[in-house]
Amino acid sequence: MFGPNSQNNENFNTGNGGALRRSPVPRPCRCRWVAVRTMGPMDRPSRFEHARFVGDKRTQLVYDLDEWDDPAVVAEFVDAGVGIQFGPDTLAEARNRGYTLATPGRRRMHRAPRA
Repeated sequence: MFGPNSQNNENFNTGNGGALRRSPVPRPCRCRWVAVRTMGPMDRPSRFEHARFVGDKRTQLVYDLDEWDDPAVVAEFVDAGVGIQFGPDTLAEARNRGYTLATPGRRRMHRAPRA
């Protein structure tokens, strides 16, 4: 009684039946480009281009890239491979992992990274 030739064929499932064309849920944009936002005076390192807070594993200091003015300090630990970004990208998460906010002139003893 059921099938493509039956008289009650509105209940017959023929694959997706055009469900992709008639979806009640709006589809997201399929754009492939992503805008990188730099608000402060410093450009972000390419490895951390989507992160605002980047930490130095050796000193346990976290740098706010939107507010930091000296790119040489950040480039030094990024090039050494001891930078870390946090997820979620917040100061609270960095502090939760034992990092303190870096301020200009603040120095700490360099230690070997734990992991």
